[in-house]
Amino acid sequence: MGRLFNQMTRGKKKLFAVSALGMMGGLLLLPVLLSMTAVAGGGGAPAGGPPADVVAAQKAGAEGEEKKVEMGRDVYYKTEGPVIGMPAPITADNETYYPRYNFESRVLLWVANQQHLYYGSFVLAVPIFCMCIEFAGMVSKDKAMAKKYDQLAYDFIKISLTAYSLTAILGGILIFTFLTLYPAFFGYLSGIFRPVMHIYALMFVAESGTLYIYYYGWDKMREGVLKWLHLSMSVVLNVIGTTLMMLANSWIGFMMSPAGVDEQGRFLGNIWHVIHTALWNPLNVHRILGNMAFGGGVVAAYAAYRFLSSKTDEERAHYDWMGYIAMSLGVAFLIPLPFAGYWLMREVYAYRQQMGITLMGGLLAWLFIIQATMIGILFLTTNYYLWQALGRMTGGERFQKYIKYLVFILVVGLLVFITPHTIVMSPAELKAMGGQQHPVLGNYGVMSAKNGGINAIIMTTILSFIWYQRGNRVPTVSWAKFGNIFMGCFFVVAQINNIWLACYGYFIPANVRIGLSVPQVAGTLSCLLLMTPLNLAMLKGARPLGPIQWGKIAPRSQYALIMLATAFTWMMGLMGYIRSSVRLFWHVNEVMRDNSPWAYTHTIGFAANVISFNVLFFWVTIMFVFWLGTLGAKKVPVTAPAGQPIPSPQPATGH
Repeated sequence: MGRLFNQMTRGKKKLFAVSALGMMGGLLLLPVLLSMTAVAGGGGAPAGGPPADVVAAQKAGAEGEEKKVEMGRDVYYKTEGPVIGMPAPITADNETYYPRYNFESRVLLWVANQQHLYYGSFVLAVPIFCMCIEFAGMVSKDKAMAKKYDQLAYDFIKISLTAYSLTAILGGILIFTFLTLYPAFFGYLSGIFRPVMHIYALMFVAESGTLYIYYYGWDKMREGVLKWLHLSMSVVLNVIGTTLMMLANSWIGFMMSPAGVDEQGRFLGNIWHVIHTALWNPLNVHRILGNMAFGGGVVAAYAAYRFLSSKTDEERAHYDWMGYIAMSLGVAFLIPLPFAGYWLMREVYAYRQQMGITLMGGLLAWLFIIQATMIGILFLTTNYYLWQALGRMTGGERFQKYIKYLVFILVVGLLVFITPHTIVMSPAELKAMGGQQHPVLGNYGVMSAKNGGINAIIMTTILSFIWYQRGNRVPTVSWAKFGNIFMGCFFVVAQINNIWLACYGYFIPANVRIGLSVPQVAGTLSCLLLMTPLNLAMLKGARPLGPIQWGKIAPRSQYALIMLATAFTWMMGLMGYIRSSVRLFWHVNEVMRDNSPWAYTHTIGFAANVISFNVLFFWVTIMFVFWLGTLGAKKVPVTAPAGQPIPSPQPATGH
């Protein structure tokens, strides 16, 4: 009877806890739901304006008269709507519109915006990682492995908690910078997005509340139904975070490809048109993939930092494993990122062909050569880390003799990928070469060759991952021989198809050549989406050659992880600059002109210096965040069973 009474008491406590948390979550989300309902209904009456009694008097005086409503035509959707907002302000080069502070205002805004973007990307990605890792632990049948996954997810969210506070601080600094340096532009933009501004603020509050409950409720919600409730809170947290990112992307999309306004920039009453611009969807996909890859790189760098500073084998084992998981998650989103970038560029061309030419073949073309170099560094570093990681596996040495062939493919693909079509030269150099295009190398600068180069690099990286999965295991399924032959033939055919299409592109018109990227991408994605699951199926019940010796890896592999994260950071800064610069001298493209003294495109050297400063500043501050994360860490001794490798340690939570 006593045991039954205790079970009933525990059941009531769990039910009460679930009800309380559900009620709290509902209260957090209720303002957001009410606000979204208001927007769906038209957003209510405009904010401000005359008092209610004055409005009533005006309506009474105008009774019997036909009310005239001015109509405007949407610059993108070409639909008509009632003119509600004011036209975009026509600014002038004076301190009223562009205050001076003895420094270029655009650079100050650039730094504030980029730092907020870095931290925002990080705190968006890490909770998604936590959700995936926590779920993997919950469905794992191995209790020890489940505990390791749970601890790893907790380590991830602990890192992001301090970063979340810095994100909020940087957001406040960014708004203050806008208000101080660009008051007219910020006033116009906030007026256009007024119907959803309160939703953004309320969702930020809801995200903060959910994050803190998720973090501080970790210990109290470790088992049973409470654990599933805890996981569901991570789902809610990520839905809110992704929605916030999409709302922020709508501001960027509106500045690049405005919609929902007429030629004068007047709001036409449809906030969905303002949000859903021509570039909103590709921006969302590209940004979320980039954020996830960036977040994985930063967490991997944190693990590398802890690995290099560890004093015991147990710590090195834990942070080696943590770095591998973070790197794998980051690279999993890096692989489709170039395809999302191609989609974004295609939509830019479709919206305004001149914008596409400015990006890829005009003023900003050389920045894409730098971008291609950074992408090549990312993939080379990823492959190098995987080859180093084979050293911690018994049996991994059997793949070492093939690495030189992968290096050859990677290097050739990278050299083709970074080759410019035209070169900036002096008149004497131009005369000596006979034109801006090199008679031989210039052929590799066209998009047909570049598509072939990047697809070859990606397929090689996928193959390195498959080799790593097989590092210490040998397939024992009955169809293993057939599976190996099929996989080998599939990769060879996909690579031949990729190279043939790259060469065939030289013999067809440019508008047809662009379409060849589709079968090239299809071949690469098939290697990823078909061969990786096939390899996992072949490894089911595989014969192990030996244990994975976590922590037994060369320190240079950890420097590769730090290099990977730094390259991610630099490339994010570069792409932000490119995306902003394509508007040239417009605040809002073709709607609101930038008449400040800084309405020009910086030189590549100056832009590179500012990007490098942003990268350095971010890493100095994130190292401080890493250091804070070590202050509350408590270590629990880990003992390995006889004859078994040292497992990843289980540090105490240290709440």
